[in-house]
Amino acid sequence: MPRGVSKKKERQYEHIKKSAEKSGRYGRRAKEVAARTVLKQHKMKGHKKGE
Repeated sequence: MPRGVSKKKERQYEHIKKSAEKSGRYGRRAKEVAARTVLKQHKMKGHKKGE
């Protein structure tokens, strides 16, 4: 995860990553998918870069 990410976002990332790895759905891209998902949720809540 990028620097400055809260502990909650970090936990979400780990959970999504493990779930994706377990299902085998994304193959080697599990980390990328997890990071993109967490950042997408962050942006949807109206947060901007640096918040």
